[in-house]
Amino acid sequence: MEQYKAHILLVDDEDEILQFVKDALEDEGFAVLTAVDGKQALTLARQQRPDLIILDIMLPRRDGFSVCRELREEMDIPIVFLSARQSDVDKVQGFSIGADDYVTKPFSIKELIARVEAHLRRQQREQQRIEATSFSHGKLTVNFSAHEVQYDQTPVAFTRKEFEIIQLLVLHPHQVFSREMIYNHIWDMDALGSTETVMEHIKRIRKKLAQVDPATEYISTVWGVGYKWEPLTRA
Repeated sequence: MEQYKAHILLVDDEDEILQFVKDALEDEGFAVLTAVDGKQALTLARQQRPDLIILDIMLPRRDGFSVCRELREEMDIPIVFLSARQSDVDKVQGFSIGADDYVTKPFSIKELIARVEAHLRRQQREQQRIEATSFSHGKLTVNFSAHEVQYDQTPVAFTRKEFEIIQLLVLHPHQVFSREMIYNHIWDMDALGSTETVMEHIKRIRKKLAQVDPATEYISTVWGVGYKWEPLTRA
């Protein structure tokens, strides 16, 4: 039986980069679809449902940020930005709209492939995991099997990575996780990337929970150590 090849949608308007990354991914056994602008990327993503998307930001017809934002509302697959824009503002914006990773140009192709493989491994484990349990605290319910958070029976929207962080903390109540531990567990990478990613995700999780339940602080900060799930009434 032929082994399944993970399908990757690669989006970049620079022909040299597109061909270079495509060849490298295919050498590693991936099936690669390519797009050269934002509108084509949206069409291919909806038609082909790839396992992962590598997405440039500065694209004709639709920029990468708007493409990511629109796709994140429709599908839950890893999205990795590959961009020459290196500012922290761009990186934070990328993560805030739902990207799973952000790689800056110039880049190491070996590192990019390592990140792609790590995200796909994580995605595969999540798909294989069947958990029928749920967690409740007051009006808040976390349903692990449905990947859903509800407050007072109303869904609260979280990205996949945000939910995975919530799940990690909820399943280990009162245990303190450092930013490095959360990054290694959720992104499945050791030295690759930045723990600032974790800080940004925790910030967004807290904001969303505070919008539905301003009276409770669900995630506590242990200064100099990390974070823990310990719902407390705000003073």
